[in-house]
Parts: sequence; structure tokens; C-alpha cells
Amino acid sequence: MHGRATRRRRIGAWRIVPVLMLSACGYYSFSGASLPEDLRTVAILPAENAAAAPIPTLADDLTRLLTDRFVRQTRLRLADEALADAVLETRLEGYRNDPTAVTGDDRAARNRVTLTARIVLRRTAPEASDVAPLLDRSFSSFADYDPARGADGEAEAARVALRAIADDAFTAATSNW
Repeated sequence: MHGRATRRRRIGAWRIVPVLMLSACGYYSFSGASLPEDLRTVAILPAENAAAAPIPTLADDLTRLLTDRFVRQTRLRLADEALADAVLETRLEGYRNDPTAVTGDDRAARNRVTLTARIVLRRTAPEASDVAPLLDRSFSSFADYDPARGADGEAEAARVALRAIADDAFTAATSNW
């Protein structure tokens, strides 16, 4: 019995060592997000909707999803654009709803909603104006739905695609440091 307790303590110590090593390398969270140490605040601007989307809330939904990820999964705090260390700008650029499967009588059996958004994360310090943004990239995702579900099916597919874009953008923005 005494041998098992000693073995458990040794195993427990090995679990702590990687955490201590990571804490010496800047900020790391268990979500996998890492950020430069000098970034403490972020302004997340309302997403611009430049897509011909029939769902009017998509831009607001994308802003909410990105805010949730950056605030809950990092140490960043929200701030006004003038006071923030970084600014996140989002533009919903594309919305498509295309049939992906057709029945014998030329009716859609499955539809696919595809969304595209451009995400830019840039520092706000005056000396950062000549520096490339931390992130400047387009993200695209899609989700399929049964057209028999109508507008509800399309809206749910759009939300699924939007969540994937928010996840991908967050990962890209926080994994390059």
C-alpha cells in the first residue's frame, strides 16, 4: 500500500511540471489560446454585414460569438476602441444557399448554406500602424439542411456555419504566438 501512495505522488508531480513550464512561456490557457503578454484589452467592433443574407441577425450573432470566445477563453478584457491594446474587426462578406442534392423531379433534397467572413485583429498602439495585423484572413464554413424545414432549417444551418467561423477565427488569432 505504501508503494502505491509514493507512486501516485510521483505521477502527480509529473502532471504539474508541464503546467509550470507553460507558465514561464507567456500566457497560455487550457483552451489552447495564447496571447502576447502586452495584450490585455480588446475592442470587438460590431460585425459589418456586406452579404446578401436573408437572416438579418447574422452580423450581430457573429459579434456575440467572437466576443464570447475572446473574453471567456483568454485573459483579455473588453475595452473601447480608443483604449484597447487590439481591435477585432469583422465583415460578413458572403452568404450562399445552394442545393446539394436533387430529387428525380428536380426538387432540392438537401441545401447548403455557406458563409464567408473576413476577420482582422490589429494592435492599436501608434507604433503598430506600420506593423502587419496579428490576423487578417477570410474564413468560410457551411452547413447542410433539409429544405422541407424552410426558413427555420436555413437559419439553423447558418448559425452552425457561423459558430464554425467564430471557432476557426479564434483559433487562428490565438495560436500564432
